[in-house]
Amino acid sequence: MTSISGKVDPVVRRIGPGDIAEALVRGLRDFQAAPLYGLAIGGFYAAGGIAILLCLTAFGMIYFAYPLAAGFALIGPFVAIGLYEVSRRLEAKQPLSVRDIWKTVTSRSEIGWMAFVTLFIFVIWMYQVRLLIALLIGLNASFSSLREFLTVVLTTNEGLVFLLAGNLVGAALSLILFSLTVVSFPLLLDRDVDFVTAMVTSVRSVVTSPLPMIGWAAVIVMLLIVSALPYFLGLVVTLPVLGHATWHLYRCIVAPVTV
Repeated sequence: MTSISGKVDPVVRRIGPGDIAEALVRGLRDFQAAPLYGLAIGGFYAAGGIAILLCLTAFGMIYFAYPLAAGFALIGPFVAIGLYEVSRRLEAKQPLSVRDIWKTVTSRSEIGWMAFVTLFIFVIWMYQVRLLIALLIGLNASFSSLREFLTVVLTTNEGLVFLLAGNLVGAALSLILFSLTVVSFPLLLDRDVDFVTAMVTSVRSVVTSPLPMIGWAAVIVMLLIVSALPYFLGLVVTLPVLGHATWHLYRCIVAPVTV
C-alpha cells in the first residue's frame, strides 16, 4: 500500500497490554535520563492551563473549568512533540540541546498541519460545551463560582442531561482525536511522510489493536485529568512520562524501515 505521496505506507504491528506497560516503564526512564527537558515542557503545559483558568475566572466563566480540564488532554500529543524528539535522541544516543530539538521539530512542516487538526478539535470541544449549556441550562446562564455550577449540574434534571451529553460528546471527540494523533506526531517527527498518511497510519494502529489502544487512551485521559485537578500542577511530571512513553509505544507499533 502506498500513501498519497507515492511512498510505501508504514507497516503497523499488533500490540498487547504488555507493550503498553513496557512503554510506560521506558517513558519513566527517559524522564529520569533527561528530567530538565521533561519538567520544562510539563511546566509549560501546566502554566498554559493555569493561565486559561485565571482568564475564565476573570471573565466569570469558571464553569468552563471542568470541560477545560478534560479538553486540555486533547492537545497533549501536540505539546509533547519535543518529548518525542528527546526520546528519539536518547534512543539514537545523540546529544541533547534545546536548539537542536527546536530545529528538528520546526523543520517538519507537516507537524503544523497536525497541530491545526488538534487545535481545531479542541475548539469544537469547547464550543459544544457552551452550546449544551445554552440548550440545556440556559442561553444566559451565569455562575459566580464553580461550586454553584456543580450544584446546578448535579442536582437538576437539566444539569444531569448536560453532564451526560457533554461526557458522551467529549468521549467521542477524544476517541477521534486519539485515533488521529496517537502515532501521527511521532511518525511525522521520525519519517518523511505527509500528515494524511500519518493520520491514516495512526487510525490503522487503533483498528489493528483496538482493546490495548483504547486502554492506552483511557490511561492517558485519566492520568491527565487527575493531574490537572490540583491546579494543573501534576501535569509537570505526568505529561513528560506519557510523552516519552508515547514515543516508545510508536516504536512498538510501527515497524522500522527495512532497506
